[in-house]
Amino acid sequence: MDVSDAVRQRHSVRAFKSDPVTADLLGEILQLAARSPSGGNLQPWHIYALSGEPLGDFKKTIRARFDAGQVEAPEYSVYPPGLWEPLRARRSKAASQRYAVFDALPGMDMQSSLKLRNYSFFDAPVGLFFCFDRRVGPPQWADLGMYMQTLMLLAVERGLGTCPQEIWANWPQTIATFLQVPSTHMVFAGMSLGYADESAQINSFRTEREPLENFVQMIGF
Repeated sequence: MDVSDAVRQRHSVRAFKSDPVTADLLGEILQLAARSPSGGNLQPWHIYALSGEPLGDFKKTIRARFDAGQVEAPEYSVYPPGLWEPLRARRSKAASQRYAVFDALPGMDMQSSLKLRNYSFFDAPVGLFFCFDRRVGPPQWADLGMYMQTLMLLAVERGLGTCPQEIWANWPQTIATFLQVPSTHMVFAGMSLGYADESAQINSFRTEREPLENFVQMIGF
């Protein structure tokens, strides 16, 4: 598989098989992803990987707090307030596509059900958390984003699926306590990782991308 194929095939997987991912395979792609660029070679990322019983215990903790209606102050706002066009329309269309093929859990509306599926890592066998030192700035946030993208492409190459999840920024205290994340570190995002369940309807759609002329100005060509 070449890079172009991996880019085309990568998508957010929201239903996974129970097949385990070995520590060797996960460690290999986490290490190789560290070849991602970072300004000044700071490599600002700190990553926590959960699987097996620890992952199950963590999900039980989150479920109990979710069911009790508990909330925490999020690390940051995932979307800017008063989302404007065309960003608002793009987000709305992607949400409509998800809801069209998503089966809500009994007794829950679509939004609550999707949140709970997020908080179960969509039943993936591996849950990842990405953190960085609170003293870093926007350039290092971008560095971590490039690390995550590299990781996702490497996962595709090895037959794995992923779903990046900024929604985990809503539970920084619970995550920090469970994983013993230092208070000096910010929980930036999570990620589900495992083998995609291609039979699941939620994995059947693909979000659209804008044509080149809508976001590129080529000057001097």
